[in-house]
Amino acid sequence: MSRRAVFIDRDGTMIEEKVYLSNPDGVELLPGTIQALSALRAADLLLVVVTNQAGIGRGLYTIDDYDAVAARLDEQLASHGIVIDATYFCPHHLEVSGPCDCRKPDSGMHRRAAADLDIDLPASFYVGDKITDVQPGITLGGQGILVRTGYGAELEPQAPAGVWVVDDLQAASRVITQQATRAADGS
Repeated sequence: MSRRAVFIDRDGTMIEEKVYLSNPDGVELLPGTIQALSALRAADLLLVVVTNQAGIGRGLYTIDDYDAVAARLDEQLASHGIVIDATYFCPHHLEVSGPCDCRKPDSGMHRRAAADLDIDLPASFYVGDKITDVQPGITLGGQGILVRTGYGAELEPQAPAGVWVVDDLQAASRVITQQATRAADGS
């Protein structure tokens, strides 16, 4: 049976937004991230990080740099007992690499995760600080949630109809766990 997941953007949603972050020392969890991920895990939801990393495609940093930042994030989360089920990243930049199916707002990363982890895409949640982070939720029939951290506050007026807007990942986790509880109760 397919499971529900929360697809979470990394930069500006889980960690402080730093343009083209390539140094693991720059990884700073946003307030409430640990509590949010703990609540989502307790609700038996898969946690999947999906992140555009155009800096790789633009030659600003390498995949090894990206891997070091991702490992640092995983270490910080693990120190609080949180394990991410999977992480997917798009290294492409449209102007350099040309089009791809993985760069958000496209849904290639989400579809790969669904195949890898048996995820019910329409029953899942798509959380991020950019419209491109929540657009896959609309495309795939799930629920997009724009957070006001990172770029979210300035992009809020552009949020598509049906996308929920909340202050941060912790607020998103409260909405998601309420929805997951209702679904489990059949209401």
